[in-house]
Amino acid sequence: MVTDTKPNITDEFDSPHDKKKLKINGNGSFRERIPGKSRIPPPNSSWDERKEEEKEEEEEKVPTSIHDYMEQSLELIKCADGGPPRWFCPLNSPSPSSSSSSSSKILADSSPLLLFVPGMDGTGLGLILHHETLAPLFEVRCLHIPVMDRTPFEGLLELVEGAVKAEHGLHPGRPIFLVGDSFGATLALAVAARNPSLDLVLILVNPATSIQRSPLQPLFPVLDLVPEDAFHYVPYLLSFTMGDPVRMASAKIPKDLQQPFERSQKVADSLVDMLPTLPGLGRIIPKSSLGWKLKLIRAGALYANSRLHAVKAEVLVLASMKDQMLPSAEEAKRLKAALKNCKVRIFKDSGHTLLLEDGPSLATTIKSALMYRRSKERDVVKDYVLPTKEEFHRQYESTRTLRHLVSPVFLSTDKNGQVIKDLSAIPDEEPLLFVGNHMLMGLELSLIVGEIYKQKKLLARGLAHPLLFSHRFHSEYSDQGFIDQIGLFGATPVTGKNFYKLLSSKHSVLLYPGGAREALHRRGEEYKLFWPEQSEFVRMAARFGATIIPFSCVGEDDMVELVMDYDDIRSNFFLKDRLVLTTDSNLRSKSAGEVANQPLYLPVFAPKVPGRFYCLFGAPISTAGIQERKHADSLYLKVKTQVELGISYLLQKRGQDPYRSALPRLVYEASWGGTKQGPTFDP
Repeated sequence: MVTDTKPNITDEFDSPHDKKKLKINGNGSFRERIPGKSRIPPPNSSWDERKEEEKEEEEEKVPTSIHDYMEQSLELIKCADGGPPRWFCPLNSPSPSSSSSSSSKILADSSPLLLFVPGMDGTGLGLILHHETLAPLFEVRCLHIPVMDRTPFEGLLELVEGAVKAEHGLHPGRPIFLVGDSFGATLALAVAARNPSLDLVLILVNPATSIQRSPLQPLFPVLDLVPEDAFHYVPYLLSFTMGDPVRMASAKIPKDLQQPFERSQKVADSLVDMLPTLPGLGRIIPKSSLGWKLKLIRAGALYANSRLHAVKAEVLVLASMKDQMLPSAEEAKRLKAALKNCKVRIFKDSGHTLLLEDGPSLATTIKSALMYRRSKERDVVKDYVLPTKEEFHRQYESTRTLRHLVSPVFLSTDKNGQVIKDLSAIPDEEPLLFVGNHMLMGLELSLIVGEIYKQKKLLARGLAHPLLFSHRFHSEYSDQGFIDQIGLFGATPVTGKNFYKLLSSKHSVLLYPGGAREALHRRGEEYKLFWPEQSEFVRMAARFGATIIPFSCVGEDDMVELVMDYDDIRSNFFLKDRLVLTTDSNLRSKSAGEVANQPLYLPVFAPKVPGRFYCLFGAPISTAGIQERKHADSLYLKVKTQVELGISYLLQKRGQDPYRSALPRLVYEASWGGTKQGPTFDP
């Protein structure tokens, strides 16, 4: 008999932490919003208002860990019953009644619903490390399946499907996010297969659709032979195959703690605190339930695998390379081939319990994969969410080696033409349009965006070639590759529509008029501009009163040497099919000559002993009063000339830099313990 899937039960459980309360809600109501401090604007808020919110100090948060998961799970099962399964909302933030903010009320009516379907443990606490970061983006509901519940797979499917249909009935224009962990992924796939017309976004974490290929498969029949009084050790032993204990312990350590000794000490302390809690797994998954759980997983895998062809939903598969319970990395490849709209992200250092280990948050992964949206189609303005402090810190640290090697020098120019050794001359009032030159392969991009954000708390959203956002440019064997990083920091495909949306909403924009032709130039063209004749970006900037900031970058010739360019590769029989990605990008159809010639290819280059990177931001150029095309053309030439003059200035002045060469600069900076940058030329 299928257990009633809509019980009228509401219980509360207080965990040992006062701020970590769980509300179990079984009455089918999903619209009881528990708002956190949101990073999403209400629809009528301005970009300036959003920036002001980001400048406020964030509340001090106590990091959660596997220790919290174990404690709260054990508290939860104290109230164990035979079912039925029910939904709960993690109460980690103020209730609606305690918030008088109109923004919170508007947000309550605009956030998409995220339903979490757990794995074998059934507690529904698998997102415990992610509640704080998900709360500002979603209405989060988690499914709790009591330890002694015996609802069959079909009954659980009806429960999840009922919740999805109820939400769709309330808000048919919004997507519904289904996060399925292991066994939960089979339920998510099954719901999507049965409801192809619904707007679903599936996040599948180490999906158990591969259970028949599990390396632990031979052990499953033996588990029934383990005596009851000794069985509580089995989950404890299995816990070491489920995930990396060190990565689990590291999840509690603040991300900005960089001192190796102090961090190692805190990881060791966290590990000592965590290990004694692991035997509690025997109470979460007792022997009487394990056999039933395995039957559920097999039934779910069989059901989902037989219906993959019917899944129309947008899917993101998160797979762990070191999963010792399931062949998750291989399964991710299989699902990508079988599903119509599927992305894959591989976490090379994680185990089966991916969501309980240290690493990028689930919210970060969803945002960087450009899958977060609040309507049928993703809007580059309304659905974009500013990076959190942790996300910025992670991205900035990812360029630490590059910054250490090239010791970038950033200069800005005030309205009087005075060059300053920082970015203080860049105006604070948005929108700003940054226009400059590309170096080979866009080597400067991450350095520029990161430094502007660090010094000015201003996000310059890049307009990038549309093909960069295709699967051809993303490495699956990365939890967050280059394309994911630029997506997280606001990069969007370069189209007139997107350009219009960004400037009209007072977003600052980073534009490279030379595009792919400039970034993938030939030998001897290091600092040559390939700009189109049309002055369209000036006219667009003038329409919205944007201030243009020309910038110039120098240093490529001190970092790499181009060994084989496009002409060399096209004439090489063995390389042309491997390194030439496309010969027609269709982005410059109205241009002619070299400007219109924008093939995408992978150049062959060799690194040099690094010199130094220099970037000069020119004096702000107002677009006020620009109406006629001839005025726009004149201003366009002025911007281009300023970029060329900036390049010439930097090429000349770098010769006066005593620390342009790597060796003396690295010695100098090492003498300061890496806390002080090597001096440069006087402007």
